[in-house]
Amino acid sequence: MFGAYGLYCGDVFFGIIAKSRLYFKTDEKTRAAYIGRESSPFRPNPEQELQNYYEVPLEILEDRDQLVQWATQAVGASTRAKRRKTKSGKR
Repeated sequence: MFGAYGLYCGDVFFGIIAKSRLYFKTDEKTRAAYIGRESSPFRPNPEQELQNYYEVPLEILEDRDQLVQWATQAVGASTRAKRRKTKSGKR
């Protein structure tokens, strides 16, 4: 996918590793934490930007407990998005 690796928790896709950077799925509940740390959205190419995946800040990567917490939040964001699609009839 985009020349990157996808991260899954069971069947829930929640993260991307691309060009030695880690991106987690975000939503309206979690995105502000990334933006507040000036994280950038995932750009698979110069013409495309995925606003739902943001780079995990370095200080989070260096703190195992926080990294687990942010990964758990990313799984939650992905799960909520999946539920919204199912409720709206999209798959």
